[in-house]
Amino acid sequence: MNALKTRPRLMLDADTAVDLMTPNPVSLRADATIQEAVALLADKGFHGAPVIDEAGLPVGVLSQTDILVHDREFAQAPEIPEFYERIDLKARTGERFEDGFHVEKTDYTRVSDVMTPVVFSVAPETSAAEVVRELLAMKVHRLFVVDETGVLIGVISGHDILRRLHG
Repeated sequence: MNALKTRPRLMLDADTAVDLMTPNPVSLRADATIQEAVALLADKGFHGAPVIDEAGLPVGVLSQTDILVHDREFAQAPEIPEFYERIDLKARTGERFEDGFHVEKTDYTRVSDVMTPVVFSVAPETSAAEVVRELLAMKVHRLFVVDETGVLIGVISGHDILRRLHG
């Protein structure tokens, strides 16, 4: 019992949302294709990103879960017309296509069609304690920080909070 009393408590070294946020977050355009979004998230190692409109206002969030749900619904092997199976395909240059050449269905779906169209945001001056309460109460992985005009200026994830904890 005494050992519990002497353990150091973790303290959050932040006063406001600005102290916690990652400024100028990487974001996706609402009109980007899913393929562009997947490439960006994979290249950056992100699990999700805010989606913004032309004015920089957040209009939603695209997460790995949103993409997986979309892929599950979209992933149908295209039927290859019998014509393609019977002919000897060649490139325009006259080269034969290698074995394994296949026809793919191209996905032109836009981020705006797949994203979660809800924006959970806080003001820059929101207390750090309130940010943590909001994340827990809403059961979300990230909160957007928007300025007085609604423009996205930062994002706060659980990782951002953990970085600011000290004992």
